[in-house]
Amino acid sequence: MAISSPGIGSGLDVNSIVTQLMTIERQPLTVLNNKVASFQAKLSGYGQITSTLSQFQIAVQGLSSPTQFQSVIATMADATVGTASASAGATAGSYALEVSSLAQAQKLVAAGQASASAAIGSGTATTLSFDFGTIAGGTLSNGIYTGASFTSNGAGTKTVTINASNNSLSGMRDAINSANIGVSATIVNDGSASPNRLVLTDSTTGISNSMKISVSGDAAISSLLSQDPANNTGQALTQTVAAQNANFKIDGVAVTKTSNTITDAIQGVTLNLTKTNVGTPTGITVAQDTGSVTKAVNAFVTAYNNITQTLASATAYDPATKNAALFNGDASVALLQNQIRRVLSTPVAGGGSAYTQLPQIGVTFQKDGTLAVDNTKLQSAITSNFSDIAGLFAAVGKTSDSLVGYSSAGTLTAPGAYSVNVSQLATQGNATASAAAGLTITAGTNDTLQVLLDGVTANVTLAPGSYASATALAAEIQSQINGASAFSSVGSTVTVTQSAGVLKLTSNRYGSASAANITAGNGQANLNFGGAAVVSTGVDTAGTINGVIAIGSGQYLTGATGDASQGLKIQINGGTTGARGTVNYSQGYAYQFNALANAMLGTGGLISSSTNGINASIKRLNVDQQALSARLTITEARYRAQFTALDTMISSMNTTTSFLTQQLANLPKSA
Repeated sequence: MAISSPGIGSGLDVNSIVTQLMTIERQPLTVLNNKVASFQAKLSGYGQITSTLSQFQIAVQGLSSPTQFQSVIATMADATVGTASASAGATAGSYALEVSSLAQAQKLVAAGQASASAAIGSGTATTLSFDFGTIAGGTLSNGIYTGASFTSNGAGTKTVTINASNNSLSGMRDAINSANIGVSATIVNDGSASPNRLVLTDSTTGISNSMKISVSGDAAISSLLSQDPANNTGQALTQTVAAQNANFKIDGVAVTKTSNTITDAIQGVTLNLTKTNVGTPTGITVAQDTGSVTKAVNAFVTAYNNITQTLASATAYDPATKNAALFNGDASVALLQNQIRRVLSTPVAGGGSAYTQLPQIGVTFQKDGTLAVDNTKLQSAITSNFSDIAGLFAAVGKTSDSLVGYSSAGTLTAPGAYSVNVSQLATQGNATASAAAGLTITAGTNDTLQVLLDGVTANVTLAPGSYASATALAAEIQSQINGASAFSSVGSTVTVTQSAGVLKLTSNRYGSASAANITAGNGQANLNFGGAAVVSTGVDTAGTINGVIAIGSGQYLTGATGDASQGLKIQINGGTTGARGTVNYSQGYAYQFNALANAMLGTGGLISSSTNGINASIKRLNVDQQALSARLTITEARYRAQFTALDTMISSMNTTTSFLTQQLANLPKSA
């Protein structure tokens, strides 16, 4: 094939002509490319707005909870006596604390063994049953009780299995520790001929947590570990530390607690006692944490100003330079700006707070659209109405009846004041025996009970013996039921009481799911359950919110679907039936901004819709670009073919012209 170069034969600059023509042909493609670049710039800009809006949401999320604005500080003057902390429910005030004794846990020590690793007993499967309760009466001499009684605290019996694999002293120590039953075991070497002594320490302090240990199985292990403080001859262990309550006075009022951590002596205040101070009371001060409120309000203002300034920059126009920012004139961003401004221009409704607008607490708009804080006015608002600051920012509920509590609200709950009327109070399921219970429990004869509790059925076994009273038997029954894993795993517990020897089981749950009864077992008849026993299933609370029948569950009423109160959840803690006042629900500004950000950033939201639209446009333009590029390739090839043919034709004509010119020049000239 001959090598050719367009334009050589004719002098026609084919490449230049085609290039210039294609520059004109490519103008539509340039327009498309510019559109794609513009859309990509907006897509990047939306990414920055999304990031800023997400940061704004994170900031307001932390401020949409009332606890951020209701902090209370508790301090103890003498830090060596203990520490104090407070929750939002604490009331400001000052108290005097005098501690006379600290709570302590019981310690029991077993007889010494020559070896910690040698097997004890035959290896027969043996069960250690730990019960916890109060030792009362009698005398204590050399760590042994005489004439005392033991009453279970009803928390449940815990068991540990010992067999040939762990029947050494160290094996029993490890088995007890790994069982996680609330007892720790160690071995102490006392330096004697039989130096290895097993030490058992209750993990829980207080006089109601002394140990009773029953051993079923190997006699050697029973003689080492059996511990019944109510049996003068049934105490193999020696008590070295007695269980003790914390005893103290608050403003002269005597208080006793099982733990050194006290959460219910002063409402909303937790005390951690570490030392006694008889004769030198120390002060406890509970005060509103105004500093945290000031910090929270300023954090809200900063978050608002950041998003406002970001959007203002994105939509700005400079008349001097006539330069417009990327989103100047963009409808979606303008809508976002308007919605953010609209939130603060509307007072907080619902009556959940005495404050309804930011200027009331010293937060006002500036000329540039940002917010500023007047700290003097803010401090005045905090001082005069501390508890209502939260309602201006968070979602809060207030009830007029002290026995009606606001629990929560749903996303569809509208702000407002809702009347509450109770037609039925919640009750607990219970069963009362038909006659007094027999106090003698015999293994294999009348020691098993089939218990129904809150819809769950399980079998329990009572410790055999002659119980001193119906109260002691009730404590044993309660202990065994509450210790059953079938019940504890679902959070169900029971209270067992007696009146004139007649036992009564009461579920600690409220509502239609609440039930408690002894339904079978060889011990049912001895306790006089079954047949003539009186059994009552619990009922849910019932009533209306906002005049519409509410959904009742346990002690809770929830606003009906379709009503403005939908999702509003309140707790009825007793009282009477009938009108029970109102519940005021309001949504503060931080809560509203969080909801707005969710709507903007969520699937189908404004930002998502805008970016989806841009991506769709870019996709369409890419298709157009590819189609146009393909056409341009064909067009350029056609131009080159056409002008190359023209070049060839002109070259041929030039050759013919030269030939004819030569021939004409050679013709004879006429005379």
